[in-house]
Amino acid sequence: MRRLPWDRRLAAVASLGDENRRKLFGFVTSSPRPVGRDEAAAALGIPRSTASFHLDRMLQDGVLTAEFRKLGGKAGPGSGRPAKTYRAAQPEVGASVPDRNYDLAGELMVAAIEHSTAVGEPVRDALLATSHAKGLAMVEGSPGLEEFLAAEGYLPVPDGDGGFALGNCPFHRLADGHADTVCAMNGAFLSGAAAGCGVAESRIVGNDAPGQCCARITPS
Repeated sequence: MRRLPWDRRLAAVASLGDENRRKLFGFVTSSPRPVGRDEAAAALGIPRSTASFHLDRMLQDGVLTAEFRKLGGKAGPGSGRPAKTYRAAQPEVGASVPDRNYDLAGELMVAAIEHSTAVGEPVRDALLATSHAKGLAMVEGSPGLEEFLAAEGYLPVPDGDGGFALGNCPFHRLADGHADTVCAMNGAFLSGAAAGCGVAESRIVGNDAPGQCCARITPS
């Protein structure tokens, strides 16, 4: 499952700043089935209108998703209209400022270790191959490389000559202590994304500008 856009993840986390919403969210996520408004209101001892307001706010913010179903086991004519019910929208939602993506780094590293163990390939080689393949797969359906990198939190900044710097490193904390490994992984990921967009991989080069990603995209 692709991550929600950064602004939506921020809104989802901020949505749970309200105590009633946190309690409702806990009740909904702990239920083995979708939860209706009446059930949620009764469980928390709050008015139905209050429960409805907060449930719909979390729906709007992307924390919950809704579906309509018949409650009480009745079906057919005379059973009434389907009721709106709620369940968690995402397995998990996290947001950081600036945007980071340590989940992706972990996924790439675990996949590389598994591949290395299975075929006896050096871990670094497996990491580069895995990262390149992941970039190629993730970019599918994106309108272009710059748009993809913006969605993934790199904050591309045009340089005026047809290339662009990357104003944010999604793997900053890892790269800070393990630059050789993490920057190589990042470069392979970006090269795969570039290839998927029809952009020459040779345009992905190193960058040592302070406060920016370790890679940049040169003009064509």
